[in-house]
Amino acid sequence: MHRTIGRGIRNILIAAAFAGGPALAADTPGVTATEIKIGNTSPYSGPASTYGVLGKLEAAFFGMVNEQGGVGGRKINYITLDDTYSPPKTMEQARRLVEEDQVAFLFATLGTPTNSAIVRYLNQKKVPHLFLATGADKWGDYKTSPFTIGWQPSYRTEAQIYAKYILKEKPDGKVALLYQNDDFGKDYLLGLKDVMGDKFDKMVVTATYEATDATVDSQLNSLKASGANVLVVAALPKMSAQSIRKVHELDWHPLFLMSNVSSSAGAVMIPAGAENGIGVISAEFRKDATDPTWANDPGMNEWRAFMNKYMPGADQADNNYTIAYAFCKTIMQVLKQANGDFSRENIMKEANNLHDLEIPILLPGLKVSTSPTNHHPVRAMQLEKWDGKKWVLFGDVIQGDEG
Repeated sequence: MHRTIGRGIRNILIAAAFAGGPALAADTPGVTATEIKIGNTSPYSGPASTYGVLGKLEAAFFGMVNEQGGVGGRKINYITLDDTYSPPKTMEQARRLVEEDQVAFLFATLGTPTNSAIVRYLNQKKVPHLFLATGADKWGDYKTSPFTIGWQPSYRTEAQIYAKYILKEKPDGKVALLYQNDDFGKDYLLGLKDVMGDKFDKMVVTATYEATDATVDSQLNSLKASGANVLVVAALPKMSAQSIRKVHELDWHPLFLMSNVSSSAGAVMIPAGAENGIGVISAEFRKDATDPTWANDPGMNEWRAFMNKYMPGADQADNNYTIAYAFCKTIMQVLKQANGDFSRENIMKEANNLHDLEIPILLPGLKVSTSPTNHHPVRAMQLEKWDGKKWVLFGDVIQGDEG
């Protein structure tokens, strides 16, 4: 039996219909006169279950949209299924969404290995695969996967930013890289190589882990023993929190850089021991809800108002809620631009036609743009440092490569 996540999330269609919607072709999947079906996979259980909150926010967001009248004369039927962060399960759930539920498109499917399992299938079927909740660089490969679009800055770009900072701060340093042994982690390896070039082999020692591993303690013991004075951790929240605790336990004091996907104060830094992570550096593109800088920011106030009304009790220190909100604001712009024509062809056309879209939770100056040859909607980041209570931005916003 397929596992689904709660009555309110599995199908949030509000039972109120609009009569006389735009005329529909008989072969418009997922679209009727009264609704549009959108599909999603998220890890509500398994090793990446921390990220399940994204799917929950998205369901709440579309519930709000329906409450306000829907879009293009239709209510949104959002179907989000648990894939346990297991690629074979993701494939099974994606097939169900496309072939049984007949969704119009997939949105914000989470994870690099999981999306890797379905990207070819969805592109062969010409099903829009939009604004993925993963920063793998390959989601920008519009030639190979024209129906797939990422959203956040790519992991490879992020690693390039870290490499430049390392070369500036520790030009003769020895770098230890711990990364997940899949396309997610390997993007960080490639980004460091991009910048370090011939210096990479001399400067960097590496260790990998599998997403299903229980701990990364042995890897960190080995990396410390290498004599490294710089540590880059490209890991999911569970392993990143473990890394912070273990580095503290080892009394190791490297220049510590950690992947953005694990920079949540609520999901990683505080559970790891807020004091243990002092000095850890990451890169960011969002406003941090725990930073007093944004206490009266209109964009963050909009997000807080949504959270207070539609997700009461949720941990607003968890920045996974902010990125999910950004995904939703982006797809709503696509749906509005579609002007009632929710055919897959037109949805894809409008997803490729976003120009300097302002999203409330993005750092000042950052905007969302796409084109048929630009499937990396957000390309810039800014470094930040954990001070024991919050992330503190420093330096300039750094634009990523155009590749």
